[in-house]
Amino acid sequence: MNVQEILHRTDHTLLRTGCTEEEIAQLCEEAVAYECASVCIPPCYVSFAKACLGGQGDVKVCTVVGFPNGYSTAHAKSFEAREAIESGADEVDMVINMSFVKNRAWDSLREEISELRGVCDGIVLKVIIETCLLSEEEKELVCGIVTECGADYIKTSTGFSTGGATVHDVALLREHIGEQVQVKASGGIHTLEEAQALIEVGASRIGASSIVKAARERLNPKA
Repeated sequence: MNVQEILHRTDHTLLRTGCTEEEIAQLCEEAVAYECASVCIPPCYVSFAKACLGGQGDVKVCTVVGFPNGYSTAHAKSFEAREAIESGADEVDMVINMSFVKNRAWDSLREEISELRGVCDGIVLKVIIETCLLSEEEKELVCGIVTECGADYIKTSTGFSTGGATVHDVALLREHIGEQVQVKASGGIHTLEEAQALIEVGASRIGASSIVKAARERLNPKA
């Protein structure tokens, strides 16, 4: 797999608290130059990023909902998603309510994801399940629910918890998710080699802040 294939699958990400307009503008510029799939940014910067991209290339604007803890109500997440879409978001990455999983409140989890699926009609919906906090059984059960609810992606991590994407977890999600659902690996991915390993076991997208830098160093070692 060449570097450009990895970049095409990368959501170039900046979700750090306190990031600036200048940094978001640079993120957008890099995403266009390196032909990334999207920029993944805080909700407050959606309209700004949309303007920065200005229809250049195929780079999408992705943002997050219920981020990073996921324990806001489904209605609150729906409001966030609607506002993001109205501001120009092409893709929405929502964090599930982990309490529903730990309480085995599966119907509540279904209702939450289904509500967001309804709001994100025509918009790519990715469901962040924070794999580092789940047992193997919980991961498998959540895969089934995400599939039932018609999400476009299941996503490993926020990058703000106790761990990120692993080859084991991506392979497990790919095995238990429906064929129509894709896997986004995110959290703790720093090198092209790590990204490639995750893609090889089933990830269709990589969420990372470091892949563009790694690609630039690989493609322009003397720059």
